[in-house]
Amino acid sequence: MVSDSTFRRFSVAPMLDWTDKHCRTFHRKLTRHAVLYTEMITTGAILFGKGDYLSFGGHEMPVALQLGGSDPSALAECAKRAAEHGYSEINLNVGCPSDRVQNGRFGACLMAEPQLVADCVAAMKAQVDIPVTVKTRIGIDEQDSYEFLTALIEASAKVGCDDFIIHARKAWLQGLSPKENREIPPLDYPRVYQLKKDYPSLHISINGGVKTLGDSLHHLQHIDGVMVGREAYSNPFMLSQVDELIYGDKAFTQTRHQVVRSMYDYFEQQMSSGANFWHIARHMLGIFQGQPGARGFRRQLSENGHKKEADISVMEKALSFVPEQ
Repeated sequence: MVSDSTFRRFSVAPMLDWTDKHCRTFHRKLTRHAVLYTEMITTGAILFGKGDYLSFGGHEMPVALQLGGSDPSALAECAKRAAEHGYSEINLNVGCPSDRVQNGRFGACLMAEPQLVADCVAAMKAQVDIPVTVKTRIGIDEQDSYEFLTALIEASAKVGCDDFIIHARKAWLQGLSPKENREIPPLDYPRVYQLKKDYPSLHISINGGVKTLGDSLHHLQHIDGVMVGREAYSNPFMLSQVDELIYGDKAFTQTRHQVVRSMYDYFEQQMSSGANFWHIARHMLGIFQGQPGARGFRRQLSENGHKKEADISVMEKALSFVPEQ
């Protein structure tokens, strides 16, 4: 494990329907140090849902839980359970703009209630010793001044939160879909840089529009951490350079083919317990992005991975379309 000072220099964003345990297992084959996040899990699912929404494998560590909710007592109970499960961090979602999330009174709409966010943070911190962090936008709707953002930061900092992840776009709570909210509001990286200048004791990470590790290294000249979302998912092999370029650890030496085959034991273990081949394989579609034969690899998996009888032989056939280097 790297030192605390560099613990979250790089992380893979929580992404609903994407960053499940199968995705995190695959990403962990590529980087030992990047912090991986769960999908956002609501307090209601954890407290009242059927099944264990908090389970994860020790091989995924370090892994952080992102919580959605606005009831301090419910969040506190969920944080307590998460810490008992062994999570490295609890993150409060104050950035998701979807209608469904707003109807539950959490996500980006909470930016308008900085004291409630602080109360939620304080309640969780009272229950756990692991870090409690906040992921937020830079503003919502017409409330997009720098002062609006700092009001949220200061309220949570007063109750002991010293770690914030800032998606460098504001969110429109009405009129834009979640996808449009990731693309249409303009990025404002300087605002996040200014936040670090004005609050140097806080750990500030940036999120939004980061496409390469070169981008990441540039941001790290100004702030403490970088969170990459969809690019890490669609082009996962980029993660193979994270340990060397971001954390100064030894270079990654496996080929893409070797990474894929390193997942075979996991496939067999999960499928013997009832998992579906496609539910694992779908996260691996982008491993050969930009490489000769990548289209054939994706097509083979997409057309045959859904079938009831799909197994490792489907993956081996897909690999045959890509020249082994």
